[in-house]
Amino acid sequence: MPEIQIDMLEGRTPEQIKAVVKNITDVMVKDAGAKPEAVHIVIREFKADHYALGGKLKSEL
Repeated sequence: MPEIQIDMLEGRTPEQIKAVVKNITDVMVKDAGAKPEAVHIVIREFKADHYALGGKLKSEL
């Protein structure tokens, strides 16, 4: 049971997220031999002011 966690900034549409999930599942099936129903994907989205890079909030960059 592959479990994939994706952390990203918010702002993608539901259609974009659906495409990401489908494409990642397809890769796991094709390249890792996983069954589609066994691929678990968790997406966590963050606000730009809840993520920092180089000591600065992403919302400030």
